[in-house]
Amino acid sequence: MAQTVNGTPLTRHGSRVPALPATPAPTQVASHPTKPHPTPAARRPAPQPAATPAPTIHTMIVCLPDDVPQEALTAHQLATHFGVPGTLTAHFWAIPGLRRWQRHHLIGLRKGQPAPCAGGDVRLLDLPGMRHAAAVGAGIRHQIWQHAVHGTRPATPWPTFEARHLANPDKYPLDAAIADFHAQPRVNAMRLHAAANPGPGQPGIGELEMYQSGPLAYQHYSAATAVAGDALLTADGRKLAPASDALTDRTTYIEQALRHLDTLAPDQRLLAVAL
Repeated sequence: MAQTVNGTPLTRHGSRVPALPATPAPTQVASHPTKPHPTPAARRPAPQPAATPAPTIHTMIVCLPDDVPQEALTAHQLATHFGVPGTLTAHFWAIPGLRRWQRHHLIGLRKGQPAPCAGGDVRLLDLPGMRHAAAVGAGIRHQIWQHAVHGTRPATPWPTFEARHLANPDKYPLDAAIADFHAQPRVNAMRLHAAANPGPGQPGIGELEMYQSGPLAYQHYSAATAVAGDALLTADGRKLAPASDALTDRTTYIEQALRHLDTLAPDQRLLAVAL
């Protein structure tokens, strides 16, 4: 099983290290110098693609095709219909004031205020409320984070160390990458804060890069992921997902996912799956 650091998979993916050009041998000086002849330039090998760490996918949002009956939306049917080996998760909120006759349009509805569910028609899901609540919570966590890391320098996020390890696992083993990441003062400050304040809602080192992007950016990130999850499967079978856990790749996914969600009809059904 792959080791994890705050939910980030630390896996080996083979080495893709660009070969370096050979160093030319020293030229001997002839006893009788002659006019030098031009020599062809050393031919550099083509660069190899860099190793990219696989993204962490905890929650996938599935846009259900019209021909999938609601009765088939059970955990053991997910792999059959969508090729997704996961379980339903209560990721969404039902709209306030839900009518009794509307409840059968929701999937896995539970009691509560707000009422969590695994999905249903877009018009019955409180997506704006989810985004607002996530942004408010993110603002509070960012304030906590700022106090916890006050006086420390910005730290290098984990995906950078993971990519370096994957590029050359023999010269830079996984243990060394983990040790270098945790040796940073800012990471230590976050870990110490979490140790002294156990429980949910504490800033995690897995989101270090997101916190360092600033309070407003972190709120936008949290609000977007509250509805878009970590990956999205469209009704026609296209999968949208970040290329890696790096913030730039996560942001690209968020842009694509929100753009797609904004085009959905009110009767389009969404389903949240925990992988």
